[in-house]
Amino acid sequence: MKRFILGFLIFSTLFFFATSCSFSLNESKEKIIIIETTLGTIRVKLYNETPLHRDNFIKLVKEGYYNGQLFHRVINDFMIQAGNPATRINSTPEEKNNHGPGYTIPAEFNPSLFHKKGVIAAAREGDNINPEKRSSGSQFYIVQGKIFTGVELDQIEKRINDQNKQTLFFKYINEEKEKAFANEEAIDYAKIQQAATLRLQKDIKNLPVFSIPPEQRDVYKSLGGTPHLDDSYTVFGEVVEGIEIIDKIAGVKTSDSDKPLTDVFINKMKLFRSWF
Repeated sequence: MKRFILGFLIFSTLFFFATSCSFSLNESKEKIIIIETTLGTIRVKLYNETPLHRDNFIKLVKEGYYNGQLFHRVINDFMIQAGNPATRINSTPEEKNNHGPGYTIPAEFNPSLFHKKGVIAAAREGDNINPEKRSSGSQFYIVQGKIFTGVELDQIEKRINDQNKQTLFFKYINEEKEKAFANEEAIDYAKIQQAATLRLQKDIKNLPVFSIPPEQRDVYKSLGGTPHLDDSYTVFGEVVEGIEIIDKIAGVKTSDSDKPLTDVFINKMKLFRSWF
């Protein structure tokens, strides 16, 4: 009897330990989302490094939010976009007006997560009205992109750094104009431009320099992607199965507004469940 009790206790302890480890491992594993479209099925894993986007996407998937929506914006050699509830046949008046769930998500930029072919990322409004680069609550895109040469990547780096300088310059211009208004001074554009230029020359050394890391450059030169979107849009997952479906959807004929001439629907999205 004592042997039986001892054996049972050992078995119980081992079972508890095994199940605890299994639970811990499952919790840390990346979640898989299955996207069933009219042109085929795509499986996407969600990154744990972007928990806000991951958890929001899972929540919407469980609610059936994406079911019946269109890929409403498709650009070959660039990306395919969905997540607008207004594109669903039975969308509500509120969805038609908001084009989303009515909230945004803070950006979760991560240097190791970049726009290689097959990643899923959050769409958002432009910098002029969204300087914090907050993500749409539901709209997303999957990158198709293209393969780049080293020279093309150099040109992208230069263009982005020039744009960042220009953005800072116009920020200073606006601040100098506001200062003149506050002091009830006449607007002297030459003076304002000179002041903004001096500020830019002083602060430009502190402006972050956009640079594509060597290992990421290798991916862009072999697999491809959209490197000009790095550090501007949150990447939160990647395709693990069905990459050919991305090419198929991206290859459909579209209108001048990038809408497919033949509707491509998301029939259903679901969370893949596995014990392993």
